[in-house]
Amino acid sequence: MLVRLLGTAAGGGFPQWNCNCSNCRGLRAGELKAKARTQSCVAVSADGERWFLLNASPDLRAQLEGFPPLWPPASCRRGTPIEAILLTDADLDHTLGLLLLRERSVLTIYAPAAVQQALRQGLALPQLLAHYCCVEWREPAEELAPLPTAAGHTSGLLYQAIPLTGKPPRYLAEVSTLATDSPFRVGYYLTDVQTGGRLLFLPGLARQEEQLQPYLRACDAILLDGTFWSENELQEQGLIQATASSMGHLPISGPAGSLAWLTHLPVPYRVYTHINNTNPVLVEDSPQHATVRAAGIIIGWDGLELRL
Repeated sequence: MLVRLLGTAAGGGFPQWNCNCSNCRGLRAGELKAKARTQSCVAVSADGERWFLLNASPDLRAQLEGFPPLWPPASCRRGTPIEAILLTDADLDHTLGLLLLRERSVLTIYAPAAVQQALRQGLALPQLLAHYCCVEWREPAEELAPLPTAAGHTSGLLYQAIPLTGKPPRYLAEVSTLATDSPFRVGYYLTDVQTGGRLLFLPGLARQEEQLQPYLRACDAILLDGTFWSENELQEQGLIQATASSMGHLPISGPAGSLAWLTHLPVPYRVYTHINNTNPVLVEDSPQHATVRAAGIIIGWDGLELRL
């Protein structure tokens, strides 16, 4: 399985356009040892020719142009090697990129029922896309199953959606009419049929969940929520009063943070992604960055590739 991290930042990217925190200010001034990052998105493929996107970043156009395997095939005037998009939730930074794919004749999108309804009721996004292309919405498999191409052929990948704790996106005021028995957030577990390589994709994680345990110990790579370093990171920087947990993200540090258990997880590739612009791990000579790296964990960057 080929895994390409197209974007590794949380919503807003790094630097964020309107942010003057020490990270964003330092990066703009060239005074910070750090890499700019676009908003979180991943491409996966079993053969390097047929690709699936995990979420659809608002930065998707630049991400596609920066990765030649996702360019239109030379054999056709218009086309794409992207077979389908798998959404983890209905958040803006994971779904607005769908609008950039509207020129495709048929668009295949996997999303839980609650996510589809949130996009329909809160953004009218499915209705909007339908004016430009044919969209096939599919509910993801709850058990490990073949991930077909847009035409229904085998892709060489198996996949499964794992329900996670999540809440409706902020743009959705009314939730009473949604399919609330369906999860608002999922993770994805993918397996390469030929190599047996296994990927666990969890860009949003509110807490350590019991149902994840079998997958955490049975994967070769985990792409994990690295949004915030600490629970009160935004408050401490004088930005907003929201905490990491109130925004649905498990912080990296602290006794209940993800680093405490990720350090001891027997997984070859442990990668933080979806990193907020305020997170000190972005600064490559910071003590927080050094702590994560000392644990053998990768702080993801745009363009990172894994082969499983």
